[in-house]
Amino acid sequence: MHNKSPIVRRRSRQIHVGNVPVGGDAPIAVQSMTNTETTDVAATVRQIQGLAQVGADIVRVSVPTMDAAEAFGAIRSQVPVPLVADIHFDYRIALRVAELGVDCLRINPGNIGREDRVRAVVDAARDRNIPIRIGVNAGSLEKDLQKKYGEPTPEALVESAMRHIDILDSLDFQNYKLSLKASDVFMTVAAYRLIAGQIEQPLHLGITEAGGFRSGAVKSAIGLGMLLAEGIGDTIRVSLAADPVQEIKVGFDILKSLHIRSKGINFIACPSCSRQNFDVIATVNALEQRLEDVNEALDVAIIGCVVNGPGEAREAHVGLAGGTPNLLYIDGRPDHKINNENLVDELERVVRAAVARKNAGGERSDVIPIKQIS
Repeated sequence: MHNKSPIVRRRSRQIHVGNVPVGGDAPIAVQSMTNTETTDVAATVRQIQGLAQVGADIVRVSVPTMDAAEAFGAIRSQVPVPLVADIHFDYRIALRVAELGVDCLRINPGNIGREDRVRAVVDAARDRNIPIRIGVNAGSLEKDLQKKYGEPTPEALVESAMRHIDILDSLDFQNYKLSLKASDVFMTVAAYRLIAGQIEQPLHLGITEAGGFRSGAVKSAIGLGMLLAEGIGDTIRVSLAADPVQEIKVGFDILKSLHIRSKGINFIACPSCSRQNFDVIATVNALEQRLEDVNEALDVAIIGCVVNGPGEAREAHVGLAGGTPNLLYIDGRPDHKINNENLVDELERVVRAAVARKNAGGERSDVIPIKQIS
């Protein structure tokens, strides 16, 4: 069964966002961001709870005003998942959410203003052991860097990042993580490659403004996949113009495909052809919907014919090979035959039974050990 990753991961200093470790040998965290009005506490809490239900490790919340900061405090008290406050420019908002229990501050120190304001934010973060996330974006580079480089480039992103890093270094503050995002895959990948060897802090990966659900998922999978496969990245966000819940699902699918984490069911399914003995597409779609609540790692193979079916079915925890009748495999061994009439019901029953056995045996885990550079 598919559970080994050949990836050698970049070694980084570990920080903590609430109770979630980021960097070092910690699992790569998957996060999203709310898109509700933060001052609408009830709606924001509902959205965060929905994200937590599908496995979000961390959630970011925009806090643009002091009213939003007060609302953030009410939200923080009602949800279990660690929260990052997204703040731009106003150091007073950062100080207030620090008092209200924020788990991470997303604020660029170079944008805060006077040195005393920067120091106040850093001191508050240090006193409460709150990490800072430096977030550099190709769409908001400093004017002098835009003039110097003519257009956003990987080198411009890294130079911008180093300015913020130098400020934190001067204040002897190392409890931070960094992101370097662009909407262009190659620019983003090149920037992360450049910075990865220059700092030891964790890297938060993302392709910013990636697009709608389908195009954004593809672009993110390519860009994040390139970096993750090289061992770069400690936390990820898939930025989609879609329901934030989809960001978490796609994020885990990316990690799953690289054998880094395996939360939920990994469906192995053929695209179907005229050899199929049952409707593969309808079966897989129905199972994905019915089993959406399963967070345990499980390989389920649904193959429509006897050509590739037995081989794939034997390699999965639960596998179905099409035939006359269809043959179900459990843990690599033929178990029983299923006819087409009750196919989906029986598959759901068998998968849930496999999950129950796994939990009873203490095997529950969604983290796949991977090697680290020493």
